[in-house]
Amino acid sequence: MKKGRIINQPIATVISGLGHTDTIAIADAGLPIPASTERIDLALTTGVPSLLQTLQVVLEELFVEKAIVAEEMKSVSPQVFEVVSEILGKVPVELVPHAVFKEQTADSKAIIRTGEFTPYANVILVAGAWGFDLG
Repeated sequence: MKKGRIINQPIATVISGLGHTDTIAIADAGLPIPASTERIDLALTTGVPSLLQTLQVVLEELFVEKAIVAEEMKSVSPQVFEVVSEILGKVPVELVPHAVFKEQTADSKAIIRTGEFTPYANVILVAGAWGFDLG
């Protein structure tokens, strides 16, 4: 379901292998990553790269039909929730409790770890079908 711009080989490989409804997560530096899930670690230092930067680039490459975030993001980190919603555009955002969010990451094909330190700054992207682009 790849569009064609990411130069990071592990991310490009994962995205090109996603099928409709497969998921990939973009995570802050502290999200626990299940041992069974591929970890793509981009974290360099505090805030680099940010969740928002990483999300923008991934969305240039991936058709997304839905995003999932922890409901705690909306109350604890509302500024990040607002910008994530803006970046996602028309993509529907599902809110789930953080404990459920962490469980759902185990089904992701990969988790991209960023240098983000904002609490609950994590998003699961559900791959859309070819040409299904709400962004």
